[in-house]
Amino acid sequence: MTTHTTYTTIDSPLGELLLVGDGTALVSLSLPGQRNAPVVGAGWRRDDAAFGEAARQLAAYFAGRLTRFELNLAPKGTEFQRRVWAALDDIPYGGTTTYGELAARLGVPRDEIRAVGAAVGANPLLLVRPCHRVIGADGSMRGYAGGVEAKVRLLTHEGALQPMLELS
Repeated sequence: MTTHTTYTTIDSPLGELLLVGDGTALVSLSLPGQRNAPVVGAGWRRDDAAFGEAARQLAAYFAGRLTRFELNLAPKGTEFQRRVWAALDDIPYGGTTTYGELAARLGVPRDEIRAVGAAVGANPLLLVRPCHRVIGADGSMRGYAGGVEAKVRLLTHEGALQPMLELS
């Protein structure tokens, strides 16, 4: 079976999201300004219909009606990265965990926590695989490929953080 790279863009409260697929599964979801985000290639085909279910679930997520994505995913990465990314799925909506707690759950020694952090940072499926729910041990908003502002907005949306009052 021959696969081809398809893509679409979807408007969201975070800006225009880029969804990339292989014809059967979602390979990547990136935010505007994301570091190391894919760029639409010359041989890629735009296919909005191929991402209909992903668009529906993303809209439901942003509307507060969906707390867990159920999509066919095919991220490309090492076995270790895929193991870390799969563990992200276990972080509940509205919750957070630390890099150290994630490493412990995966049986990764404390001296290799940075490898877990690097794998989290290489997650190609932002939002869908909730790497935004991983925070520093001191509660700080560390390293989100989509930017710390987007991470704070997502955690606030999910209720993990309280909204900040804007005083005039």
